[in-house]
Amino acid sequence: MNPQYRNLTTGEIERLERQGNSAEDWGAVRVSEPFCTECVRDSTFEGAVSLGAIAAERHIEGDLSLREGIFNSTLCNTTVGDHPAIHNVRMLSGYTVGNNVMLFNIDEMTCNADPQKAVWLEPMNENGGRRILPFGGMTIGDAYLWARYRGHKGLMDKLEQFTYDLLGTDEGRYGRVGDYCIVKNTKSLHNVILRSSESDRTVVDSCIVLSDGVVGYGCTLEYGVIAVRFLLGEHVHLEFGLRLNDTVVGDNSTLARCEVGNSIIFPAHEQHHNNSFLIAGLIMGQSNIAAGGTIGSNHNSRTADNEIAAGRGFWPGLCCSFKHSSRFASYCLLAKADYPAELDIKLPFALVNNNTAKDQLEVMPAYWWMYNMYAMDRNSKKFAKRDKRKLKAQHIEFDNLAPDTAEEILHGMELLRGWMKVSDGTVYADGMEKGKRRTVILKAKEGLKAYEEMLVFYAMKTLEGGKWPVAGGRYEKEWVNIGGQLVAKPDMEQLIADVENGAIGSWQQLHDRIDTLWQAYPAQRAAHAYGVLCELAGVDQLDDNLWAHYRAQYADILNYIEQQKKASRDKDDVNPFRNMTYWDDDERQAVLA
Repeated sequence: MNPQYRNLTTGEIERLERQGNSAEDWGAVRVSEPFCTECVRDSTFEGAVSLGAIAAERHIEGDLSLREGIFNSTLCNTTVGDHPAIHNVRMLSGYTVGNNVMLFNIDEMTCNADPQKAVWLEPMNENGGRRILPFGGMTIGDAYLWARYRGHKGLMDKLEQFTYDLLGTDEGRYGRVGDYCIVKNTKSLHNVILRSSESDRTVVDSCIVLSDGVVGYGCTLEYGVIAVRFLLGEHVHLEFGLRLNDTVVGDNSTLARCEVGNSIIFPAHEQHHNNSFLIAGLIMGQSNIAAGGTIGSNHNSRTADNEIAAGRGFWPGLCCSFKHSSRFASYCLLAKADYPAELDIKLPFALVNNNTAKDQLEVMPAYWWMYNMYAMDRNSKKFAKRDKRKLKAQHIEFDNLAPDTAEEILHGMELLRGWMKVSDGTVYADGMEKGKRRTVILKAKEGLKAYEEMLVFYAMKTLEGGKWPVAGGRYEKEWVNIGGQLVAKPDMEQLIADVENGAIGSWQQLHDRIDTLWQAYPAQRAAHAYGVLCELAGVDQLDDNLWAHYRAQYADILNYIEQQKKASRDKDDVNPFRNMTYWDDDERQAVLA
């Protein structure tokens, strides 16, 4: 913004008044150079108003062409940057508006700038016990850290102080619209931060209500969205009548037509069916909620204090319903069902089914690897390919095989071996469903073999396949997913300790530490991959023979992956029911290419 403001001249005031403008006090209205009085018409100014450069130019957005300036609007205690196009805004109060911003057909944009009156949001749990105070620049990892580590009172106190310190600055204050932002045909914005830039423009179009929230860079909100008490990461898309409250939505996510409340959602989440419902959940990203999903509607206690926690890759099928509280390992695919009791699915990449005919819960480990390789391979690539963020404040591990999921697989293998050891035919599992009925493990032997192949593939791919690994670095077995970034547990514990002891004294310093950990992550991942191979071999260090063995196994696995990807696709390509809507192969190819 142009900091060089001046008072209006007598001649400028006279011209402005002849053009239908009025002011509570013209002396409180300041302008910058150049200032074109012809570009300010039929508007009212109340309190202290500062206007950036205004010239006789035009703004064009799609099929909307607006003249630069202030027209038919009311501005109260507001600062506007250079080259605005503000048309038909009935009340703009308490906002700082950036450069090259377009505001068109808005009933109300108001803000209470007092940091002590900022509104908290209550994610993950409806009783408010995990509440956080969002701010401009807050990452999904920040929100998770604040909501999840409630047992660290010192950490909680420090994070709250960091936030109040930031809310007192221009950068952190609510009522802020970033450069090149477009807001049009919207009813109400109250206490909202819209982060936007020339390279990552944010668009708000045909919304109803946005209140007490932060919108990240490059977001699009359109067509009847209602969002109250919220935090959006970068490149989030909200549309088509979404109702959102007390929720954190991760980068590169799309939500539409549904109801979502009191949740933290990590990056790359899809939920766009008008009969899906997500309440009081922690969904760790790369996830998809199908139509008819009711996740969070079933409380089993007398208070609304239950939660759903799902690792990344969570994918419940059509019309799934779950009981609180439930927990799911990474990349769980759940078949269509009304699951009758709380679940704790400990096996990653599993298919889960409620077999009503046999009255049993069934879990097939490593289902993705054995029967849906095309989707597994595609999912590992598509999230990175779709990442259009220019500012990547939230670091994200997109690969579905990484230290976190590898450790889940190792734990799953240990569980399978234990269950298989005591089985006589059918393999039963303990502790995955509340109640008396037993859980049946399907294809346990095949799943165990698939898990080992997945680990070898992960480790060798991480170690770049053919390079001889050098033993070094600490093999960390416990990892924390903080908003999409994987952090070794000891590093996370040190970060928390440094916040509590004052070594980290602000959100910026905390973000700097997170950035440093991200830079160290590739080497830590390599050390972890080497450790996984040693774990599989039962040795402390690989020798030439073991390395040659894993190289040969890796080559076989790569061939298997290509075969399985083709087999997965062939199931669709040769399906006569899938092809019967096309006249011939040429039409099908033209449509699906």
